[in-house]
This record gives sequence, structure tokens and C-alpha cells, in this order.
Amino acid sequence: MRIGARMGFHMLHIIWSIIVGFFIGLIARAIMPGAEHMGFLATSLVGIGGSIVGGLIARIFSKPKDGQMFHPAGLILSVVGALIVLYVIGHMG
Repeated sequence: MRIGARMGFHMLHIIWSIIVGFFIGLIARAIMPGAEHMGFLATSLVGIGGSIVGGLIARIFSKPKDGQMFHPAGLILSVVGALIVLYVIGHMG
């Protein structure tokens, strides 16, 4: 695979993560009261962080495939993780 093709694949993966993270963040914001004031970037970061937290929660119940650091979280655990992130952010200050 050429270097440019590999870089394009990674860029597409990053863009896809931002888009999916935004929708996960939107769902979590709709569930969690008081989180309506967040913009696109903050919502996307909450969704991406929620997916990571959800993957760590999934790791408790089952071991990820060999060579993977994280377990794929899926929609439900990503939303649960985003809710945890929103809760922590809301209670930090």
C-alpha cells in the first residue's frame, strides 16, 4: 500500500470517528439534563471519549482480540460511556 493511500485511510478513520462521536454525544446530551450548551467540538469529544470509556467497560466483561488495546464498545456502551464522561465533567467544577 502506498504511503498516500495509507494516510487517506487514517484520515477517513479520524473523520468517521468524529462523526460517530458527534452522534453518540448528541444522544448522551439528550439523556443527561443540563448538557445542552455544548457545541460541535465538545459534543464530538464527549462521544469519542464515551466510546473509549465504553470500550474499557466492555474489556471488563470480555477480552479484546489479540493485538487490540481496546474492545469495540458498540452503540449502547458508547452512550453509557458518554454519560459517564458528561457526569464527570458536570461534577468537576
